[in-house]
Amino acid sequence: MASLSAAISRSSSSPCFPPPNPNTASLSHHRNIFHSQCRAFPLSRPSLFLRKGLTLPPGRESQSTRICASVADVSLNLSVEEKQLPKGDTWSVHKFGGTCVGTSQRIKNVADIIIKDDSERKLVVVSAMSKVTDMMYDLINKAQSRDENYVAALDVVLEKHSQTAHDLLDGDHLASFLSQLHQDINNLKAMLRAIYIAGHATESFTDFVVGHGELWSAQMLSLVIRKLVTSCFPSGTEQNGVDCKWMDTREVLIVNPTSSNQVDPDYSLSQQGLEKWYSLNPAKVIIATGFIASTPQNIPTTLKRDGSDFSAAIMGALFRARQVTIWTDVDGVFSADPRKVSEAVILKTLSYQEAWEMSYFGANVLHPRTIIPVMRYGIPIIIRNIFNLSAPGTKICHPSVIEDEDKQDLQNFVKGFATIDNLALVNVEGTGMAGVPGTASAIFGAVKDVGANVIMISQASSEHSVCFAVPEKEVKAVAEALQSRFRQALDAGRLSQVAVVPNCSILAAVGQKMASTPGVSATLFNALAKASINVRAIAQGCSEYNITVVIKREDCIKALRAVHSRFYLSRTTIAMGIIGPGLIGSTLLDQLRDQASVLKEEFNIDLRVMGIISSKSMLLSESGIDLARWRELRDEKGEVANLDKFVHHVHGNHFIPNTAIVDCTSDSIIAGHYNDWLRKGIHVVTPNKKANSGPLDQYLSLRALQRQSYTHYFYEATVGAGLPIISTLRGLLETGDRILQIEGIFSGTLSYIFNNFKDGRAFSEVVAEAKEAGYTEPDPRDDLSGTDVARKVIILARESGLKLELSDIPVESLVPEPLRDCASAQEFMQQLPKFDQLLSKKQEEAENAGEVLRYVGVVDVTNKKGTVELRRYKKDHPFAHLSGSDNIIAFTTRRYQNQPLIVRGPGAGAQVTAGGIFSDILRLASYLGAPS
Repeated sequence: MASLSAAISRSSSSPCFPPPNPNTASLSHHRNIFHSQCRAFPLSRPSLFLRKGLTLPPGRESQSTRICASVADVSLNLSVEEKQLPKGDTWSVHKFGGTCVGTSQRIKNVADIIIKDDSERKLVVVSAMSKVTDMMYDLINKAQSRDENYVAALDVVLEKHSQTAHDLLDGDHLASFLSQLHQDINNLKAMLRAIYIAGHATESFTDFVVGHGELWSAQMLSLVIRKLVTSCFPSGTEQNGVDCKWMDTREVLIVNPTSSNQVDPDYSLSQQGLEKWYSLNPAKVIIATGFIASTPQNIPTTLKRDGSDFSAAIMGALFRARQVTIWTDVDGVFSADPRKVSEAVILKTLSYQEAWEMSYFGANVLHPRTIIPVMRYGIPIIIRNIFNLSAPGTKICHPSVIEDEDKQDLQNFVKGFATIDNLALVNVEGTGMAGVPGTASAIFGAVKDVGANVIMISQASSEHSVCFAVPEKEVKAVAEALQSRFRQALDAGRLSQVAVVPNCSILAAVGQKMASTPGVSATLFNALAKASINVRAIAQGCSEYNITVVIKREDCIKALRAVHSRFYLSRTTIAMGIIGPGLIGSTLLDQLRDQASVLKEEFNIDLRVMGIISSKSMLLSESGIDLARWRELRDEKGEVANLDKFVHHVHGNHFIPNTAIVDCTSDSIIAGHYNDWLRKGIHVVTPNKKANSGPLDQYLSLRALQRQSYTHYFYEATVGAGLPIISTLRGLLETGDRILQIEGIFSGTLSYIFNNFKDGRAFSEVVAEAKEAGYTEPDPRDDLSGTDVARKVIILARESGLKLELSDIPVESLVPEPLRDCASAQEFMQQLPKFDQLLSKKQEEAENAGEVLRYVGVVDVTNKKGTVELRRYKKDHPFAHLSGSDNIIAFTTRRYQNQPLIVRGPGAGAQVTAGGIFSDILRLASYLGAPS
């Protein structure tokens, strides 16, 4: 301390303390500050701290001191009419942050808002201009680091405020402000020079320096208001009842510093200071400095983090104001961070407790301490956007007020969600903890000793373990302290471990109505489970104002979007990867393109195709591929196909909680990845029959995995293209019906062929016609072999509970034996007419018997077998009345034994197959929370 005093004595003789408020005639406050500083910092040159109205202790007066004192005495003898402070609803309090007063135009806008406010009395709390507080701290840092650039940096501060004043003021107002500004800058130069010499700045000196930004912005705003009012009312502001004065809140707000780098307001002393100030400065508009205050010893200090908001809340309580409006650059309090959840909504109201909880957990609302002063008197806080005056903002008030205003409004039980990142979990575990008094005290005593902040605590009722979350930067010290504190217990085995789980985040759901609403927790955890989010720890107080979960940091945004979507019915967003943009895949992409806007606007479903991959190339996008140009984009930006990279890209987008892979191929290798994808939490939608008709153990594994998790596997299009075959079968089984037999025409190609194989036409002729029309595969043998039908039969057999392999199904192939080894499809088609006689004979026999030929698959559940064969049916049978490429499936069950349940419709074609896949995608969206 002595070194700083010596440094001061060697520095410039310019005064270092601020001028008394020009509105006040009482200078005792500044004298007290001066005397306290003199006691703290013995001075060898009293001229350093000379200021109008400041006196020195006896024996240290100089002639100049006596001259200043005589000036002060004159001012003290001025006649001032003292007025009593009115309190109550006539006052409204406004707070404008640094962004709001960041430029001359914005200061004008603030003045306009104040003038247009029709409240009878207004108190306005202002911060320093944008970035100025940081600039002031930088001055301190430069000076105590002995960096001479502090002088140039101070000149930048001077220029910023001087230029702003020239933009806003003129005449006597401008001259008055600039005079004061230059005097303050000279004072600061002297103090910074002293700090430069000493190489150190005390906290009180730092607080004194950084508080100047608020002093200047308050003075400028008050002068701008006077100027504007004078121009509107030439007869004068006082006569029109719009008098405006500025307040240095260091003369009013008295706070006690605490050990936690915070301050506690002394409301009694502050009330006395306010009443004294107002008695000498009665006004209907008061512009007060935010952030700064004084200690009971009259030492300048600050209100620390978010100090200006705190200033406004304290002032609101002292004035018993009608409301406190916090002006900022957002439309209000969001239900979640809009940078992470684009669908976040502005909350109309919040209770004090809800705002408190959300701010604690990192939401950009208010600092929790800001709410305390106004909560005591039930004064509402309004959060409004200075850049969007049409937005009503968010009202923070008592719950009863919210209920009165919203009786007809069905409020969400969960108001909002907030997250805290960069945390670690510490788990202290051991059987020796159970029933031992003082264990928790010892744990958290050790944590306190290293100065760590515990964010959340969770303990099982068995007392076997205690886990808590701390900032990741503090976890190493915490773990070491606990290892040391419990070394004996660890060595003896009473404690098994002190474990650290790094890379965690906290997600908190906040809402006052949660306490009286059953099922909120279930809904929250259900939403997390459906997004494949694993919860590592849970905490919930009996008040149920919040439910807190600890999750992996990498899952944080995905979890936030998932729960927000569930409670706020915002868009259910699915990141999709399309494999196989062939005929069916490209048709699906076109359908998605055509329906995208309708799904978003009417059904709150946002399907984003993040990647498209074929056997040779792939197209990836970070935000979603423009489906109107995907072919063009693939040509321009496509890259070599890499399935692992493709899947990682689609699933790695943490802004989208749900991922689905849509496999539009018939590739068995792709199908082999389904199990792995489902384990990773990736939903699978496919018309690919290879997985469900492949090895039985693969199928059973997929179904078991589906049942055990919230990951979905949809494959309706594997059997009937767009027909509801699988869902119909499941509906029957789930409602307790018993399947006896499933019989059907499952191939659209073979349906077309046998519907047209009549009137003496040759079989090869009809096959050629079907191939020409695009009904067959490029090689018609793939259809005529019956393998595709067999795969559908085995899928339905397994869905019915039969454990059959594909090899267990006897298949009657329509490919003549000699032609099965033809080198090409062309050769096959050329040779096929040679074998027409065999099928023509069968067709003729059926016709003579009044029957038709149909190629069918049969699942005989009763006898636990399946077959694929050519059968004859009477002409009045439903199978005889098909047209085109229709499929038809008959379910014979215990309920539908005499008259089978029939499902009939188009069973082939890109449009209907793609439609079936699309239907499964929408079913997935419904399961994930989209309104049905």
